[in-house]
Amino acid sequence: MFFFYAYIGHQRSTVLRTRLTVSLLVAAVSLIAEVPTTTNSVPVHSPITRSERLKWFTVSTIGPQSLGVGVISSAWSTAFNNPPEYRPTWTGFGKRYGMRLTGVSTGNAIEAGLGAVWGEDPRYVRAEGKPVGTRIRQVIRMTFLALQRDGSVRPAYARYSAWMGNNTLSNAWRVESQTSLDDTVIRVVVGVAGRLGGNAFAEIWPDVRHRIRRR
Repeated sequence: MFFFYAYIGHQRSTVLRTRLTVSLLVAAVSLIAEVPTTTNSVPVHSPITRSERLKWFTVSTIGPQSLGVGVISSAWSTAFNNPPEYRPTWTGFGKRYGMRLTGVSTGNAIEAGLGAVWGEDPRYVRAEGKPVGTRIRQVIRMTFLALQRDGSVRPAYARYSAWMGNNTLSNAWRVESQTSLDDTVIRVVVGVAGRLGGNAFAEIWPDVRHRIRRR
């Protein structure tokens, strides 16, 4: 997804960028519309503790997966010189990496902080051992839903606030070419896609790792 974002950021046509933004929004709304807003409790659930919430924030912000994605994303944006103010240099790469890291940390802080107020668990819940179709639906569902203190699954309002708040607040310290409405919306959609990809990784990787170890 960040490859696509870097590409559209490289385009100079405002009309093209606007059309792509609308397309991304339609795709995101379609995904949300397909997610069942069930409140059924999961079979086994332990409310997240303060230390577990802090661990989630730390790993999600500066864990190997997050830092690795940041390196690839920043390198790709540097190659396409997006935004142009940073220039395609090592210094520009550092600025892009730092900008992404501040955005990720801000978003995670909002999700963890607000979630703590009303008991929203930001962690992903796997559908281990279920049919493939069920696991795919779980990846999509848990992008937009979250476990609550009582074990029910409801809309992840803290996460929605993080997506919107992070990408709106970051306009205060972004370069001017990245502060337009369509840029902000694109970042929100990219954030949704990133969470979707992260959930897919969390769902599949443990199985892949287990098979590798068995061999």
